[in-house]
Amino acid sequence: MPKETHSKAADHHENAAKAHRAAAEHHGKNDHATAHEHSAKAQEHSSRAHQHSADAHKKSAEKHSTKK
Repeated sequence: MPKETHSKAADHHENAAKAHRAAAEHHGKNDHATAHEHSAKAQEHSSRAHQHSADAHKKSAEKHSTKK
């Protein structure tokens, strides 16, 4: 399970990076409203990535603690 959770976290990190790049591009074109929308999406993906990373860490720790 942790591997799946890590994969989900990585996907969200990648999506956040794409949204950040899109926001920067729109900001450069003075399209601030669209840039803000992309920034908000980036934040959403970053938050989800963080949650999946935390879940993966917790599951990994539980797995290793039961092996002792």
